[in-house]
Amino acid sequence: MNKNLDKKSSMDSQLGGKGGIHRLKIIVAGASGFIGRALGKSLAETFHLIGLSRAAIAPGGGYTEYRCADLFSLRNSEEALAGADVAIYLVHSMMPAARLVQGHFRDLDILCADNFARAAASNGVKHIIYVGGLLPDAVELSEHLESRLEVEKTLGATGIPVTTIRSGMVVGAGGSSYQLLARLVRRLPIMACPKWTRTRMQPIALDDLIGAIECVLQTKPTESRVYDVGCPQTVTYQELMAATAKSLNLSRTFVAVPFLSPRLSQLWLTLVTRAPKALVGPLIQSLEHEMVARTDPRYRFDNRAAITVDEMLDKAADPDAATSRIPRAFRQTTNIDSESKVFSVQRMALPAGKNATWAATAYFRWLPHALKSFIRIEEHNGSKELSFVFRLTGQKLLGLERLDDRSDDKRQVLRVTPGLLARASNRGRLEFRQVLDGNSIIASIQDFVPRLPWWVYRATQGLFHRWVMYRFSRHLQAHRE
Repeated sequence: MNKNLDKKSSMDSQLGGKGGIHRLKIIVAGASGFIGRALGKSLAETFHLIGLSRAAIAPGGGYTEYRCADLFSLRNSEEALAGADVAIYLVHSMMPAARLVQGHFRDLDILCADNFARAAASNGVKHIIYVGGLLPDAVELSEHLESRLEVEKTLGATGIPVTTIRSGMVVGAGGSSYQLLARLVRRLPIMACPKWTRTRMQPIALDDLIGAIECVLQTKPTESRVYDVGCPQTVTYQELMAATAKSLNLSRTFVAVPFLSPRLSQLWLTLVTRAPKALVGPLIQSLEHEMVARTDPRYRFDNRAAITVDEMLDKAADPDAATSRIPRAFRQTTNIDSESKVFSVQRMALPAGKNATWAATAYFRWLPHALKSFIRIEEHNGSKELSFVFRLTGQKLLGLERLDDRSDDKRQVLRVTPGLLARASNRGRLEFRQVLDGNSIIASIQDFVPRLPWWVYRATQGLFHRWVMYRFSRHLQAHRE
């Protein structure tokens, strides 16, 4: 990628309006991460940058301000994206701030991306930039790669032009992938190399990825585009490890072995590098595919990335990078609030021609029949309020209040009201939301605060909810057949 981008032309393209020069306001989700920090330093002179973060962060690093944002909340996402001209999405595999999280990481990713896309649309954002990963020409993708593709589709579902930069492994001193690689090479003088280490891949230097984003920011797209970015050459994972050893002035021996399946490799890498499973798992899952940028000019920038593998590794190996200390990406994080909350997400196939309103109605019609021995549902205020009542005692277990102002045909929101099984909470809610071209429904309970003691909830109500949603998913499946 051409590092000497024409900053003046970028500024000139922003002329207009009565006030003269207008600095584009760019909001970056994931601003405090590896790529986001580098982006702030690079773009600060040209654009007005605002970073999104869960925690309060003081301005700095090129960002004029940071806004607290919970991307699992649509309302909070709408507030966070206020005033944005362009929104950059650098978020992957985020976990909700809850003591108990039920759900697959792919569904959590979709929920965040859908909130981001909806919030961008409601704020009049003109362009979304998403940094994903290179995708192989394969019929079946790993769950990690499939999630990247689903996020890409979800971000573009509202009609805002989305430019997706599909990137190879990003190499830089502060990056988790490089930190994992460097630790592995440092700690193993002799490395067993299973079959997957001979898979071809195409990494990219952090500076070249930032250059690609800068190029995209100089355009005003009218439709969505996808670009593939990588360094000038392809290498195998074994060749990348050998080059890493050379950059660190280490002599290493590589021995081909016929065993070590991907699952065993994940365990092995976790033990050797002390990296969390959440970091190692997605990498290992993708190793069976070749991660190489397409050569079709439609998917390439005019100027290809110029930094070679050896050059990017030499720069990342700078002693000042301090890769020997505990890397940030390796630190175990906690999502536990001071208050014990529950976040539960299940994806279900939606019958053709149906929407979220239909799914919510079907759920409340089905539930009393499925649990008729235990509960009954009482309707109040013209069916806008529902109470779940324990049949034996007549006591209210919990309630749901329909929020018409936050609902539409593609998203139904109900506030959880207190009862024997639920504490009062302004944020506790049940949602039914259409995703992925309307072919799937996400049913989620968010910020639910149980009244039962935590250990009792985990062993009873928590498991019961998952079972109920599984049964409802089977009920929906029957409508598709």
